[in-house]
Parts: sequence; C-alpha cells; structure tokens
Amino acid sequence: MYRRYFKPLIDFLVAFLACFFLLPLFLLIAFLLLMANRDNPFFVQQRPGKDGKIFKIIKFKTMNDRRDNSGKLLADAERLTSIGKIVRKTSLDEVPQLINVLKGDMSLVGPRPLLPEYLKLYTLHQKKRHFVKPGITGWAQVNGRNAISWNKKFDLDVWYVENLSFILDLKIIWMTFLKVIKSEGVNTVNMATTEPFNGNN
Repeated sequence: MYRRYFKPLIDFLVAFLACFFLLPLFLLIAFLLLMANRDNPFFVQQRPGKDGKIFKIIKFKTMNDRRDNSGKLLADAERLTSIGKIVRKTSLDEVPQLINVLKGDMSLVGPRPLLPEYLKLYTLHQKKRHFVKPGITGWAQVNGRNAISWNKKFDLDVWYVENLSFILDLKIIWMTFLKVIKSEGVNTVNMATTEPFNGNN
C-alpha cells in the first residue's frame, strides 16, 4: 500500500513544497555557478530509472569544462570550482532533482540513479535496484556513500528494495540530514567523484 500509493503522493507533495520554499536558494546557487562555470549552471544527463527506463536527471553543475592542450577534459578534481566544492559538500547539487521527483522520474528516497552503461554489468541480484524509482538519497548513501565499494552499495540498494517502508524512508531522510550537516562520505580521497563501476568492484 505504501509503496504503490502513499510513497508517490508524499514524494510529490514534499517536492512541491520544497521547490516553493527553496526557490530563492535555487536561484542564488544557479547564478553563482553560472558565474563560476561561465556556462550552464545545470548538469543534465541520461540515467536509468524504474525498470531501467531512461530519463534525464537534473543537478547543479559543480565542475567547469576546462580541457588540456589536446582538448581532453581535465580530471574531475581539477575542474571542480570553489563554489562547486561548497555546493557538493553540502549536497545542494542534488536540489534540482526535486524537479525529477515532481515529474515522477524519481523518488525522495531510493537507490541512486547511475549511468546507463552500467545496466549491462549488473548481476541479476544487482538489477533488483531498478524495481523501484531511484532516489535523491538512499540507504547506500547514508551507509557510506562514496566511501564504500560498488558491490556493497548495490547490496544496500537491494536490501532497501526488499525492505522498503515508510519508517525506513523516514529513517533514511533523518540520517541524510545528519550526514549533510557532518559532510560525511561526499568524496573519496583525492577524487571529486568515485571511481567508475566496471562490473568487478
């Protein structure tokens, strides 16, 4: 009952209210990133959602597009701007995904939406993470985020899918709040993002 009816309704109502109250902050961050990046302050990318259906995720763009002499993009850590570091550290880069929640592509809580190319690398067990909508935050995010292995993340994602409940979602939201306040597990050592999944890690 909760999974099918109440969770989508709660997602929409909370996302709508959050967008309304966070609009001034949303516009301020967008302006600051526009100045820092000298380009679009938003990052839009295709991601697989429930049942592997592809949608376009929206995030704040915390990295610029600086390239080396050969035209290749610099490493993530070198392209992360000063304001981008603050936005990512406070997890404010995830705020635009409230739009994805309003559109029905995402939930407030669920496994994080990853890259489409990972779909073919998942085991049957790992594919269960796509039995529900992806979330802005999730069980894996509050239990290590980028500090744990991919396989551990997927195990936590599947555990969430199999144990999804209103109480669990509330617990994850509360733990997310605490993690954001403490800035825990945001980046791996010397990296702006975690290493790509290759099917073995």
